Amino acid sequence: MTEQAMNPNKWYIVVNPNAGNRKIKRDWPRIKKLLDASCLDFDFVHTEYALHAISLTRDAIAGGYRNFVAIGGDGTFNEVVNGFFTQQEVDVAELKIGLVPVGTGNDWGRMFQIPEDYKKAIALICADKTFVQDVGQITYFDKGEMKVRYFANVAGMGFDALVAQKTNRQKAEGKGNSLAYMYNLFTGLFEYKPAINDVFVDGKKYVFNTFSISVGICKYNGGGMMQLPAAIPDDGLLDMTIIKKIGLGTLLAQLRNLYTGTFVKHPKVATFRAKNIRIHCHRRGFMMEADGESLGESPFEINITPLALTTIICKKP
Repeated sequence: MTEQAMNPNKWYIVVNPNAGNRKIKRDWPRIKKLLDASCLDFDFVHTEYALHAISLTRDAIAGGYRNFVAIGGDGTFNEVVNGFFTQQEVDVAELKIGLVPVGTGNDWGRMFQIPEDYKKAIALICADKTFVQDVGQITYFDKGEMKVRYFANVAGMGFDALVAQKTNRQKAEGKGNSLAYMYNLFTGLFEYKPAINDVFVDGKKYVFNTFSISVGICKYNGGGMMQLPAAIPDDGLLDMTIIKKIGLGTLLAQLRNLYTGTFVKHPKVATFRAKNIRIHCHRRGFMMEADGESLGESPFEINITPLALTTIICKKP
C-alpha cells in the first residue's frame, strides 16, 4: 500500500496555469500561500496542455487519491470530472471534487455560489459541505470518429458552440476574457446560420429550425446566461432549451432576458425535460460545446447518470 493510500484525506490539486487568461500563472504564488495556510493536506500539479487534467486525474486516482480540487475555470473542472468517469480503478462515488474558480465563465461555480475570492473558496473546501449531483454523457463525432464526453454543467449546440469555438481560439492565444466572449457573442449573431434538426426527446421526435440548443444539469452557461432556468442538478433529468430561428432584432431585444431566464417565455423558445436526447442536424458542421469546451459535430446523443458526482458547494440552488 502506498503512503498516499494510507492517507485518504489528502487532496490532489489540479492547477490550470492558463485559466482566466493566464491569471493563475500570475496569481499562483498567492494561491499556494493560502493553500499552505489552510487545513488542506495536499499535493498539486500544473496542467501543460489541453485535456492534460483528464490523464492527470486518472493517474492520481490510480495512485490512491480520492479528493480533488480544480483550480481554473469550467473547462478545468470538466476535465477532472472526465478523469473520474473514464477511470476504472474505483467507484466514482468514492471521489469528490471542489473548485477554486479562476476562469472566464465560472458557470458551474455560479450555480452553487462558489466564491471567486481565493481565500473564501479554499475555506469552503475545508468546510467540506458536499452535494451529489447528476452528470451528463454525450456522444458526438470528431472527424468521423464517435467520441464520448461527460459534463457537469451545460452542453450547447449551434450558436452557443460557435461562440465557444471563437472564444477558445482566443484563449489559446492568450486573448480570452469575459469581454472577448461578449465580442464573440455579438459578432457571432451576424455569422451564424440556423439549422434544421431532428430532436428526439425520450424517443418522441420533433423537427426544429434552430438557432441554438442548450442541454444541461445546471442553469448557467456563457458567463452567466440563464439558459436553463428550471434546471435542478439532482432531479435525474436533463433540461433542454431550444431557441428556434429568430430575427436578429428580436434576438438582440432578448439578450437581457437571457441573463434572467425569462427569455424562455418567448414563443420562439421550446423547453423540455428528459433522460435521453438525440439530435441529428440536416447539414454538416452543427457543432457542440460542453462546459465551455469545444467538442465535435452532430449527430449527438445525451444521457444522464443520476446522483453520480460528489461536489463541494457553498449552497444548494
